[in-house]
Amino acid sequence: MSEKDSDVTSPCVVPTPPFRPGDQADFGGEWTFLPEDLPRPDPATCDSSATKEHAVGLVRVLNYDNTASGEWDPKLDAETLKTGLEYMARLRIFDDRMMKMQRTGKLSFYMRSLGEEAVAIAQTMALKEEDWVFPSYRQPGAQFVRGRDMVSMICHCIGNSKDNVGGRQMPVHYSYREGHFISISSPVGTQFSQAVGVAMASAYKGDDQVTISWLGDGTSAQGDYHYALNFASVFKPPVILNVVNNQWAISTHQNIASGAQTFAARGLGYGLPSIRVDGNDFLALYAVTKWARERAASGAGATHIEVYTYRTGAHSSSDDPSRYRPGDEQAFWPGGDPIERLKDHLIQTGAWSEEEQAAMEERIDAEVMAAYKEAVTYGDLANGPFPPASTIFEEVYEEIPWHIQEQREELGK
Repeated sequence: MSEKDSDVTSPCVVPTPPFRPGDQADFGGEWTFLPEDLPRPDPATCDSSATKEHAVGLVRVLNYDNTASGEWDPKLDAETLKTGLEYMARLRIFDDRMMKMQRTGKLSFYMRSLGEEAVAIAQTMALKEEDWVFPSYRQPGAQFVRGRDMVSMICHCIGNSKDNVGGRQMPVHYSYREGHFISISSPVGTQFSQAVGVAMASAYKGDDQVTISWLGDGTSAQGDYHYALNFASVFKPPVILNVVNNQWAISTHQNIASGAQTFAARGLGYGLPSIRVDGNDFLALYAVTKWARERAASGAGATHIEVYTYRTGAHSSSDDPSRYRPGDEQAFWPGGDPIERLKDHLIQTGAWSEEEQAAMEERIDAEVMAAYKEAVTYGDLANGPFPPASTIFEEVYEEIPWHIQEQREELGK
């Protein structure tokens, strides 16, 4: 090394958020990407090279005037759209009620999906009922699509005597076997590799089952994300891998995980067809997921998707976003609100009205309150009843190992 070379230093640059509390948020105004910009390739024959524009562009269906256009328009009937709208409204109202419970000490912790309701709901509606769902913690809406009732969900969150996982998971770490909804993992990211593994098993067995999973922009900086993409590239299992880019991890901006490229573009390096989609556009999410499922079912392999959205609320009930981002930042997000956009689209087509929306929300609110009142009759965090200590030995092992049996006997059970 020369003397000149030895004097050269390479400073480490840590990305900083574009806006901080007190700043004026500016996302550049309305997106220039239009619904007509990107073609819909044949899912059975499409390879990664055919999605280079899709990975850096943005698949949209809804225009800013609420009309639907472009090749990606799934042309869903009004009843299907109204069903999706109701699921999203239900999730938002449910979330609000659960946050009130958390704030009044009736459950310990909660995470809302505010602003991201379309993600799991539109995408799960585009799947078959037997397809596997490997969620992260902001996809509880998939359970509504799969038929889980709210009493059961609330009982899990407050860990009472009717909790279907017996208090062995944190609140919002749901598990719903009947709906092929796999338990959420606290070490975020593990679900990606697990989803690929289950998809590989389904392919080996010859089942007509596709697997879908989600993780956040921050989690994509972990090894689990890359392991999953590598296996998906090599073995071509029927899996849909979503990076939900909602702009913020717990308190770090997405640019600390993305570098200078889109998250979708990362998949191209693994040879995976990769698409960036407007995560607040119900129709676009449905269409891209339906396309990916067709591709997986044809035997063509995995699809990598970046869901481009915005986390309107706090990361969790333990977070205060006013400490790291402008309080009104969400008002400047070009993608708007997913519920408002689908509602306005239905009104624009003549299939819905503001009066019907208000009546639906009033009905749902009453249903959520009734579910809450029923759930707490089985116990809550503040008052119990609490399960006996002996239950820690149950429903974990099919055959209890000797060392666990010794512990059980020491407890006197």
